Amino acid sequence: MKEKALLMDERAIQRALTRIAHEIIERNNGVENVVLVGVRRRGVPLAAQLRDVICRVEGTEVSVGELDITFYRDDLTHRTEQPEVNGTKLPFSIVGRTVVIVDDVLFTGRTARAAMDALMDAGRPGKVQLAVLVDRGHRELPIRADFVGKNVPTSLSERIGVNVTEYDGENSVRLFEA
Repeated sequence: MKEKALLMDERAIQRALTRIAHEIIERNNGVENVVLVGVRRRGVPLAAQLRDVICRVEGTEVSVGELDITFYRDDLTHRTEQPEVNGTKLPFSIVGRTVVIVDDVLFTGRTARAAMDALMDAGRPGKVQLAVLVDRGHRELPIRADFVGKNVPTSLSERIGVNVTEYDGENSVRLFEA
């Protein structure tokens, strides 16, 4: 794969997450009933970064959980013979709460649908919202994000790569030609 462009560096990602955090606070009139749930893998550190920004702005802690959507994917048999399962970690009740699902890239909408299915198996939230760092278009399902860091129109031959420090040693978003 050939890299075409650096779309977001560390500072651009931090600015986008700061804006998303403010939008979450405003849309929900504070964060008293809000929890963040990151979609494994890169949504988890992004959710933690959002929590940190919200904590600085609001002066209050927001709970963060992890959602493993492996067995909720509709393409499971196409992806791998032995799927890697890391487990969902929700150390709090989501019943009646506003749950913000956090993911790195919104593309076809299938990951978001799988995340909602997994979430519903954990309880019945009062409201579900979706926050993504990058929306690249090409939806196959009628799903849209409530909070978007950056809209990046892409062709189907392009790929978005999100790097996070926890897994990749840096925070960045890059565009690749497949």
